[in-house]
Amino acid sequence: MSPLISAIICTHNRDIYLGAAIDSLLAQDYEPYEVIVIDNASTDTTRAVVEARLPHPRLRYVYEATLGLSVARNAGAIAAKGEILAYLDDDAEATTGWLSALAEIYQANDKVAIAGGKVTLLWPPDAQPPAWLSVGMSGSLGFYDLGDEVLSITEPGLTPRGLNYSIRKTFLDQIGGFDPNLGRVGKNLLSNEELYMTQQALQRGWQVMYLPGALVAHNVAPERMLRGWFLKRSWWHGISQCYQEQVAGKAGVRQLSWGGGTLGKRGV
Repeated sequence: MSPLISAIICTHNRDIYLGAAIDSLLAQDYEPYEVIVIDNASTDTTRAVVEARLPHPRLRYVYEATLGLSVARNAGAIAAKGEILAYLDDDAEATTGWLSALAEIYQANDKVAIAGGKVTLLWPPDAQPPAWLSVGMSGSLGFYDLGDEVLSITEPGLTPRGLNYSIRKTFLDQIGGFDPNLGRVGKNLLSNEELYMTQQALQRGWQVMYLPGALVAHNVAPERMLRGWFLKRSWWHGISQCYQEQVAGKAGVRQLSWGGGTLGKRGV
C-alpha cells in the first residue's frame, strides 16, 4: 500500500504566489495524500486565499502565531497524518508527478530519511535573468540540478533545497524536529536548516536522496534580481554557518569573517 503523504506549505505574507502553489498540490496524480497550509502569522490575504479553496476535501488550514519557518514546519509535522512530509515553498509550483516521485523512493528504501528534487526558476513576466547572474549564484534563488539520475547525497553541501523537500516523519521525530534557531524568521534570511538535517541523517545511518523526477519551479521575486539582495543573502548565509558550527562545538574566531567571506565565494 502506498504511504500517506502530507504535502505542507508554510507561508508568511506571500499571497501573490500562494494560490498557484496550493493549486499545484491539489492537482497531484498520487494517492493518498493531504494538503496542509501553515499560515505563519501572515497579515495579508493569506487566509482568504486558502479559504477560497477549502471546499476541497484534501485541504486544511492551520494558523501558527509564532513567526519562523522552522516553527511553521514543526507545526505542519504535528498537524500531519502522513508517514512522509513533503514541504513546498509558498512561491513554488510542483509538477503533477511530484508526490509520486517522492513516494517511490521512500517505498523502495526504508533507510531514506530525506529526499528532494530538481528546481527550475520562473522569472517575473517580461523579465530576463540579469547578465551578471552566474549559475552558481542562481543557487541562492533556489536553482538546484544535480543531473538526470537519482543520486544518494553523501556531502551535506549538496542537500536538497528546502523549497522542494521531503522527510520521513519517524526520522524527524527522532531528532526532535526542525531547529527553530535555523530557518527564516520574518524578513531575515537565516538558512542552512536542510544542511543541518542532512548532517544529522548521515550521522545516524540514514540516507538522503536527490530525485530529478520530483520537479518543482520556483518563482523569482523582482527584488531578488538585484545585487543588494544577494549581498544580504550572503551575509545571512554566513550567520547561519556560524550557528551550525556552534551546534557542532567548532565555533571560533574565524567565524567573524564568514559574513563577508561568503560574499566572495558567491561571486557577488
